[in-house]
Amino acid sequence: MHFQHYHGASIADVFEPLAALRIAVFHDYPYLYEGTVEYEKEYLGTYARSEGALLFAAFDGEQMVGATTCIPLADETEEVQTPFLKAGFELSEVFYFGESILLPAYRGLGLGHRFFDEREKHAAQFGTFRYTSFCAVQRPDGHPLRPAEYRPLDEFWTKRGYRKEPTLQTEFSWPDLGETHSTPKTMIYWIRPIP
Repeated sequence: MHFQHYHGASIADVFEPLAALRIAVFHDYPYLYEGTVEYEKEYLGTYARSEGALLFAAFDGEQMVGATTCIPLADETEEVQTPFLKAGFELSEVFYFGESILLPAYRGLGLGHRFFDEREKHAAQFGTFRYTSFCAVQRPDGHPLRPAEYRPLDEFWTKRGYRKEPTLQTEFSWPDLGETHSTPKTMIYWIRPIP
């Protein structure tokens, strides 16, 4: 395996494999994302337009098998920023973490921690941000498509020093599996002070 950093506009260089990876991983519970290349292009454009954004990608040979992104909150979309503004945060205080995704065969190898390490190091190097944060979808415990073996990542995130902040919520919309129309999903943020 090998790893690669992409900053700002260079993220567009790997749009195709990153879009394919996102669609594949987010197909599974809890996101159940019926992904489209059109949406991916719009989403990834936000990162490619930000000079401060980072994509850290893992490759097995030529195949991208994992990826993680982060971006200054001030460069994110309004739907991501709004909960922080309502809670009294300055956008310039927060570095936002996007996805952290791995194909199933590569999980359990420590790459999840590596992804957080890379993003936290990237955010800290600026010396101007006070927090790192990400959000996760909230599905009801009794969701009919929840696999019996599903384990939330809450414990992993807590051990990384993040706390769930229910006062910071937003809604993202996407079509669930088998759907053709997007429906809103509640997203709750987790936050950690930068040491």
